[in-house]
Amino acid sequence: MASGMTKTQLVRHLAEKVGANNRTAATFLENLADTAIKETKKNGVFVVPGIGRLVKAHRKARVGRNPQTGEPIQIKAKTVVKFRVAKAAKDAISPKK
Repeated sequence: MASGMTKTQLVRHLAEKVGANNRTAATFLENLADTAIKETKKNGVFVVPGIGRLVKAHRKARVGRNPQTGEPIQIKAKTVVKFRVAKAAKDAISPKK
C-alpha cells in the first residue's frame, strides 16, 4: 500500500517551495486547517481553490443491518463532512484519454 506525505514532510516541502522556514510553513498549515474547520462548521462549505471543497451534509435516519446477524437496526440522523475534489485537480491527477 502506498503511503502519502507525513505532516513533517509536507511542512518541509512547503518551506522549500516558498522559501520560508519550517516554523512558518507549519503555522500556515495549522491555520489553514483551523480556518477550514471553522468555516465549514459555520457556513457549511470551505473551498480550497484548485483542490476541492469541504461540505457539511446531513444524513437522514435510516434502517441498516447488523452485518453479523442480519438484524435490522435503526441508524440515527447525523451531520457528516464530505470532500469534493475540484475538476482541475481531478483532470491533473487522472487526465481523460
